[in-house]
Amino acid sequence: MNGKVFGMLLGFAIVTGATFNLAKYAVHYFSAASAAGWRFGIAAIVMLYILLIQKKVKWAVIRRNGPIYILLGVIGIFGFNAFFFFGMKHTSPLNGALIMATNPLVTSVLAYCILKTPITKRQTAGIIFALFGVILVLTRGSWEVISTLSLSKGDVLILVGNVCWALYGVLGRKYLKTSSSLETTTYTMMIGAVCLALLAINSPSPPLSNVPISAWGAILFMAIFTSVLGYLWWNKAMEIIGVGKTSIFFNLVPVVTMVLSIMTGTAVSIFQVLGTIMVISGVLTSSGFLKLGKKLELNKSASKNA
Repeated sequence: MNGKVFGMLLGFAIVTGATFNLAKYAVHYFSAASAAGWRFGIAAIVMLYILLIQKKVKWAVIRRNGPIYILLGVIGIFGFNAFFFFGMKHTSPLNGALIMATNPLVTSVLAYCILKTPITKRQTAGIIFALFGVILVLTRGSWEVISTLSLSKGDVLILVGNVCWALYGVLGRKYLKTSSSLETTTYTMMIGAVCLALLAINSPSPPLSNVPISAWGAILFMAIFTSVLGYLWWNKAMEIIGVGKTSIFFNLVPVVTMVLSIMTGTAVSIFQVLGTIMVISGVLTSSGFLKLGKKLELNKSASKNA
C-alpha cells in the first residue's frame, strides 16, 4: 500500500469519526430522513459539478453500469444512511461506533462469500487485534460497560446499515469493472439522494426556521467532507487495494471519536490509550505496513549468520 492510499483512508477515518457526533447533534433539530436527505442532496450536487468540470460524463459507462449504479445507490447510499440516521436517533454514539467497528469483519465475510476473496492469516490477526482495540477504546476496559451493552431498536438499525455499507463495497468491486471511483461515487450518490429526498418529503419534520446555523454546519460538513471526499477516498482505495484491506481502516473511526472527546474536555483512561495503539497496530498489520513475520524471520536469519 502506498502512502497516498494510506493518506486517503486516514482522511476517511477522520471525517467519518467526526460524523457520529455530528449526526447525533443534527437529529436533535432535523428528522432522521431530513438530515440524510439534506446531507446527500448537497453532496450529490457537488459530485455532479466535479464530474461535469472534469468532462467525464461517459454515456456508454452509464448505460453499461446503470442497473448496478441503481442497486448500489439504493443499498449503499439510501439504505446505509437511512438506517444510520434513524439508528442514531435511538442509540448512543458509543453503541453506534462499536457496531460499525465490526464492518471489516462483515466486509471480509461478504467478500469471501461473493468475491471468493481469501482471508489471509495476517488480515484475520489484524482485524481481530484492531476489533479488540476498538472495544477497549469504547468501553475504557470496563467489563460493566461491555456486559450492559444491549441491542436496542437503534442498535439493530445501525447493524443493518453496517451490512448495507459492506455490500456497497463488495458488490461494487464485483460488478463495476469499467467505472472510475469518481463515476461510481457520483452516480450512486445521485440515486441515493433522490431516494432519501423522497423519504424526507413523506416524513414529518420540524420546521427549518427553527434549525440553528450550527446544525446546518454539521449537515454541510457531513455533505462535503464525509460524503464527497470520504466516499471518493473510500472508492478510490477499493479500486487500488481491494475491499478487504480498505475496510480495515473503518476500525480507526472510533479512535477519532475518542480524540474528539479529548478535545472537548473528556478524560481519557490508560485503557483507551492502549486500545488506540491496538487499533492502529491492527490496521497497519492487516494493510501490510507491519510485516512482523518477515521481520522475525530476517532477525533469526541474521542471528544464525552472525
